[in-house]
Order: sequence, then structure tokens, then C-alpha cells
Amino acid sequence: MKKVMEKGIELIKKSLIALESKDYQTAKKNVLEAQKIFKKNNSSKYISICLSIIGMIDYLEDKSQYQASLGLLQDSFYLAEIDNDNTAKLFYEISMGNINYCEKNTDVALLHFQNAKNYGIKEDEFNMLGFILTRIKQIRSGLEFSLPIQSDPLVSLVKIGRSINALTDITELLKVIAEETKIAMQADRCTVFLLDKEHNELWSKVALGMDSQEIRFPADKGFAGYVVRTGESINIEDAYTDDRFNPEVDKETGYKTKTMLCMPIKNNNQEIIGAFQVLNKTRGVFTKNDEDLLVAIGGSASIALENAQLFEQQKELYKEQKLLFESFINTLAASIDARDKITAGHSNRVKLYAMLIVEALGLDEKTKELIEKAATLHDIGKIGIRDSVLQKEGKLTPEEYKHIQEHVQITHNILDKICMTEDFKQISEIACSHHEKYDGSGYYRHLQGEDIPYGGRILAVSDVFDAITSKRHYRDKMPIGNVINILIKDSGTHFDKNIVDVFLSIPTDKIVQVFLTENHHELKTEDAEILSKYNLLNIFNFTNDENASQEEKNIVELFNYYYAGKTNNGE
Repeated sequence: MKKVMEKGIELIKKSLIALESKDYQTAKKNVLEAQKIFKKNNSSKYISICLSIIGMIDYLEDKSQYQASLGLLQDSFYLAEIDNDNTAKLFYEISMGNINYCEKNTDVALLHFQNAKNYGIKEDEFNMLGFILTRIKQIRSGLEFSLPIQSDPLVSLVKIGRSINALTDITELLKVIAEETKIAMQADRCTVFLLDKEHNELWSKVALGMDSQEIRFPADKGFAGYVVRTGESINIEDAYTDDRFNPEVDKETGYKTKTMLCMPIKNNNQEIIGAFQVLNKTRGVFTKNDEDLLVAIGGSASIALENAQLFEQQKELYKEQKLLFESFINTLAASIDARDKITAGHSNRVKLYAMLIVEALGLDEKTKELIEKAATLHDIGKIGIRDSVLQKEGKLTPEEYKHIQEHVQITHNILDKICMTEDFKQISEIACSHHEKYDGSGYYRHLQGEDIPYGGRILAVSDVFDAITSKRHYRDKMPIGNVINILIKDSGTHFDKNIVDVFLSIPTDKIVQVFLTENHHELKTEDAEILSKYNLLNIFNFTNDENASQEEKNIVELFNYYYAGKTNNGE
């Protein structure tokens, strides 16, 4: 429920951004979608906010909707009063203020915005206080109503600082800095260039007005190159009259640069790490006040950009470590395959079955990754089992069976020695618990019920299913009806019944895809479509039903065709 509510709140924020740009259609679409979410969750607070925004949008789109908009706002006011929520009341006052301001009822508008300010001081969930303060200044200055508003530079500066300090994604950070700087400077476009010292290039992933294309050029070209090279700031009234201007970007994009303010971005050590390039002042030219404001923005931006770059470097290092780790565990798993060709691929298939269960359960990505790694490593302890036992073609003696059971503890001992993080400890615990049984009769620690790691209970089902559906030295594959019967019969004793139920509900086309990894054959598209409509429990019921229809018998026959590992030629 929390995630659903967060989605609704995000839609309101998107609606406000679209409204600021006079994109009424997008604004209304987002807020109506948010309203549906909040109605399902009976949130009178957010329903009230949505009604306020819808009423305001309807009026701004069509002034003849004045009375209808006031009707929506009355409903909004009623809900806000019932919920006694400051944020809901704030949006009602803003909407009423905007409508009255547009109607030139400035005294009434000012009263509504003063009320909104009082609510905003107590609670400002959507960061509306800067908007409210600017509206109050506009009304008191006798200015005409307009959207988008001309933001107060100080409010913008605070907003920039608040926004960028919470961001670590460099693309998103560049976008926010550029957008907020553009608004604060009342310019048509702002681009934030970063210096790539290794390639001696300036680049930006965000260039407003250019569909977020990446720009790259030599660090000694254009105004941005000049300020990075010299450390000087440039304030130009006509870019095309200056020899330092690089017109190539304009030629590529079709944009026409006129006025320009370009300034270096410096880190705490006063090293230049990039440059601001602000283009085409909306009215007139860039002033000394604009230069001072850009210096102030640069102070916050430089810290955030350095942090983001450091975070990116850490992410890249983590990716390299992750790839190395995955290569390492895959090599360990392959070492088992190399010792016994007939069981080769077992760990991979167990992993694939486990991932189908994880997907059906809707588990989060981190849990999925831990179980995936544990599945790959679950039999690594067999490296300590004698070849004479591991590769024996006949039935194992009691002593030999006892010896092969030792692989679980060996798995734990091996993985325990390479535990580097808490996550890896969880992988170790999951991997070495795949032979535990729900009733406590498993091995090697005789864990019971929910004391067995959840991932271990998933691996138990996956491991047994693959073991009895795969050919071994001493037997062929077990008939699928018998396989499913074992899972059902042993639910609650050997297996966690809930996990078995989930596994048996997985569409059979997905199960067949795992079968086919053993022989590298393909599932026909038309067969996949048929099998996707049935699950393993259906196959079990059809198999055991003496009165099964011909269609149901055909489904079982089709499933068994792939289960038997036949080729498209019927070999």
C-alpha cells in the first residue's frame, strides 16, 4: 500500500511540473490517475489535493468553467476540513488564490495566498512555499497573473540546494541543476558541462531543449572550453560577434544562441571540474546579479557533482567486483560438472527452477540475487566427495549414502571460509540448508519449519524436482505424475507446502524451458502458447483422471514429449 501511495504522490508532483509549463493536458492526466489511486485507498487528504488541482486546471484551460471549478474546490475544502490536513488546505488556498488572481480579484487572491503561506510554514510536503512567496510578491508588486511564474532567485537557490544534495545519479543531478538554474536565471536553456580529464573533453548528458542528447567536444573549444581553460567567467550579449564562440553545436541542433553567461564550476580545492553555460535571457541580458547567483549555485552544485562522480566510480567498482564474484562461483559450480558428466547442469537447472519460484512469489531483487547465488553453489561441497561414490553407476550403500550426505556440511565449510559480507553469509546459509526437511528430519543441522532459511526451502523443492526429473547413472527420469505426487505427498514433511503450491502453479511452458537447457532443443512457439495455459498441478490431475478429455490427454502428451527430451524430428 505504501508503494501505491508513493506512486500517487509522484503523479501529483509530475502534474505540478506540467502545470508550471502550461502543459494542462499532461497535468490533468497525471492528477486524474493519482485521484484513482487515492480513491481506492480512501485517502481524503490526497483526494482533496487532487480536486483542488483539477479545479484549477479546468479553470486555467477554459475560463468559462469558473463556476464548475469553484464547485470542485468546495468539495476539496470540505474533505480538507474533515481530514484537518494542512497540506490539503494549502492546495485549496493556492487554487483559489490562482483563480482569483487570474480574475483580477487581487485582494481576495492575496488573502488566499497568505492563508496558504501559513499552512505551508506548518507543513510543506510538496515544496510549494517558494511558489506561494513569489505569488505574494507578484500581487503586491501589481504584476499581471502568469504561468509559469518568475521564481524568486533566493527561493530557487534554496530549492536547488535541497534537491541536488539528495541525488546520486549523475544524469538526474545534471538535469535538476540545469532545470533549476534555468528557472532561477530566467533563461531559455542551461547546460552543465563536466570535464573529462582522461579524454580532455567537455560533456553533458543533459541539454535542455535538445531531448537530453549527450554533447561532447574538445575541452579547448567554445566558451565552455575557454572558461574551463582560463578559469574566467564570460557574459556575452551577442555570441555570434565573439570569435571564441563555437557555432558547431548550434548547427547540429538548429538552436540559435544569443546572450550567454558561462562560468567555471570549481571544487573545494578550487580545481575546475566543469562549466555552467546559460543561454538566452528571457528579457534583456544577463546582469551582475545573475553572475552572483550563478556563483552561489555553483557552490552547491560542485559538491553534489563531486559526490555523484565518486558514487558512480564506486558503482563501477562494485560492478567489476560483482562480475568477478559471479565468475568465481560459476567456476566453482563448473568444477562439479567436470567431475560427473551425467549430473552436469544440475546446479544451473536448480537455479532456474528457484528463480521461477522467486518470480511467482514476487520476492524483491536482493532476495532473488541471494537465492540465485546460493542455488549455483548449493552442491559445491561435492568437491570433497570421493569419485567412486559420486560417479557410482549402481545404488549407493548406506555408508556411501552417508558419505555423500557430507557434501552439505562441506559446502558450508567452504563458503564459510570465503564469507566477506553479511550477504554472502546468507548465501552460505541458504546453500547448505537445501537438504533440510520441514519436519526436522533432514540434514545436516536438522533444522525445522521456518527455522530453515526461506531460500533453503525454495532450493529443497527445486533440487528434488530436478534430481527426479533428470537421468542418473542407475535410473531414468521418473514419470512426471510420480514426480508431482512426491511433491504433494511430502508437503508439510519434507517441503514447505506453500512453496510446493507456488511451484505447482507455475505455467508449464516455463518448466519445459528449463528441461530444454539439458539438450539445447527449442520449444515451438505454438506449443509454448498451449503449455502457458496449464500448470504442473493441471498435468498431475489430467494424468490421474480416468475421465480426462481428449484435449487434456493431448496436453499431457505434449508436455511429456518435451519432458522426454525429444527433438523436433521426433528422435
